[in-house]
Amino acid sequence: MSDSPLTPEDLDLLRRPLHGFLSTAGGPTPPQPRPVWFETTGEGTIQLFTDPASPKVRRLRRDPRASFLVASPVGEREHWVSVTGSVTEEPGGAADLVARLFARYWGERARDRTDELAGMLALDWVRLVLHPEKVSRFVN
Repeated sequence: MSDSPLTPEDLDLLRRPLHGFLSTAGGPTPPQPRPVWFETTGEGTIQLFTDPASPKVRRLRRDPRASFLVASPVGEREHWVSVTGSVTEEPGGAADLVARLFARYWGERARDRTDELAGMLALDWVRLVLHPEKVSRFVN
């Protein structure tokens, strides 16, 4: 059982293959949201992968606070979930996460993109986990 502040309705939205937008604390620099593939975990956290040399990783190493936003696509009723919390770099699991998210986001078309997946799996990734502390939401 999780003590996550995410509701079942939040999780319904977050389980869809939508882009999430991650913003890291940047001190005097305004937040720089970036679209990311992600998944929720059974513990109520949100995990994603990224290049360990990316600016977001450098910023998170200085200040682990981040925010994350997912919204329903155009043509659907307005529904969004915004999560703030701290992010940790977790050892291992990045390649498995890449493979799962590749399948999630490409669906049936993933079969035709095996070379692209192999190229992604050959790269070095870090797995980031956002631990929700505050959740805001709107469901119309």
